[in-house]
Amino acid sequence: MKKAFTLIELLVAILILSMVMLFLYKSYADMNRANQTYTKAVKKLSQKELLKKTFYLDLMMASKESFIIEHLDKEFDFISFRTKHSLHRRINPFVCYIVKEKILYRLESRLQILSKDINRDRAFDIDKIKKISKLKLFGTRDNKKEYYLLDTRITEDEKILLKIKVLN
Repeated sequence: MKKAFTLIELLVAILILSMVMLFLYKSYADMNRANQTYTKAVKKLSQKELLKKTFYLDLMMASKESFIIEHLDKEFDFISFRTKHSLHRRINPFVCYIVKEKILYRLESRLQILSKDINRDRAFDIDKIKKISKLKLFGTRDNKKEYYLLDTRITEDEKILLKIKVLN
């Protein structure tokens, strides 16, 4: 009597192997789909956190005397101030937040930008931040404390509300 596998045993083994491979492929595809979803969510969250960090550092390190807040309409403000926080390696730059066509821009320069009508002969760096639907800055003027409340709405679901104490 020969010691070998019969044809039926080989077919059963191949069938079991193919079923295991099918389940492995399905779980691998589900894992890739979940990873893509989580990657998009993490990227979106990290962009929001970076925006919050930039707002926070700009306003926290701002000079109290240099603030210009111009209420353009009920949704958007023009904000200009001097800060110690720089994204472009300037020393004590002036930072301006302005909204054009619902896109938020951060301008950083040596000289303060005084109004939404920007003089083109000034040198400044522009950072296109994000499309937003609201940017409002409210300040409290107290002799001992100076706080600002920043209300930003990126979309209906994404809102940034920061209470910031100016240190300078």
